[in-house]
Amino acid sequence: MTMGIEVERLEKHYGDHKAVNGVDLRVPVGTVLGLLGPNGAGKTTTVRMLATLIPPTGGRARVCGYDVATQPREVRRLIGLTGQYAAVDKDISGRDNLYLIARLLDLPKKRAWARVDELLERFDLVAAGGKLVREYSGGMRRRLDLAASLIGDPKVIYLDEPTTGLDPRSRNALWDVVRDLVAEGSTVLLTTQYMEEAEALADSVVVMDNGMVIASGTPAELRARVGGQTLRVKPMRPQDLMAVATVLANARLAGHVDYEAGLVQLPVSGPNDLTVAVRAISGSGIAVSGIDTSIPSLDEVFLTLTGKQRGGVEDTIQFWRIE
Repeated sequence: MTMGIEVERLEKHYGDHKAVNGVDLRVPVGTVLGLLGPNGAGKTTTVRMLATLIPPTGGRARVCGYDVATQPREVRRLIGLTGQYAAVDKDISGRDNLYLIARLLDLPKKRAWARVDELLERFDLVAAGGKLVREYSGGMRRRLDLAASLIGDPKVIYLDEPTTGLDPRSRNALWDVVRDLVAEGSTVLLTTQYMEEAEALADSVVVMDNGMVIASGTPAELRARVGGQTLRVKPMRPQDLMAVATVLANARLAGHVDYEAGLVQLPVSGPNDLTVAVRAISGSGIAVSGIDTSIPSLDEVFLTLTGKQRGGVEDTIQFWRIE
């Protein structure tokens, strides 16, 4: 499998502080890697090293086979970067912003204007192209910023928290652009604090904390690491909690009574467990308000792995109402 990005034991030290401490990453061509972590985890520092903006203290990083430390010019020809804040000039038009960057990249005038028109069309900015960027909405500025990073038709794209502060419509529009880029063969490294964004875009996820990688895998693999599917049974009357647990125990299913939540929970290893549990409860005569199954959200995985208290949301998969 051809790698767009390969990182081995990458480090960045500022005095005694290790902002990045032995990070390993592998991003196959044509995929999206979601780089997650709380503020100060080292995500942006990692991106800046991969973009040749700052030199690594140690380790090695290659982009499409080129070393970021010893072959920076070759790397820069292949990458595009959209940072946390829009880098376009607000005092000139969106069209002029793109043309300026195209000329800085040595595109001939005719080709530069053609590329500008192509990107304005792609990012739905044709009508706004002649307006000063200071008149753009936040979503329009982010789209223009991403368009600017694509002027050189990069093979590898770094998106550093690209949707921070955007409304849902602008965010979804940006997601669609990222999906299109990947479908065309681009490799994307996406840093984000939004679990929903990683779920929507990333083929694989790396979680960083304190400058180190603490977990990696697909979203499904990370969920499995925290815990699989859980069945929850909520009786109509709180005093029936132990009766529900007993019914499940008699069906060879071990449940945990959560008195505070007023329900019984048990891990589900497969469809058979679910069927047995529902039949046992239905035949018990115990009045039950409902049964549902859930899996850990990526938010919960993040909180569990990093130990940060930010509040997660469960993904409810199915729900049965029992009369």
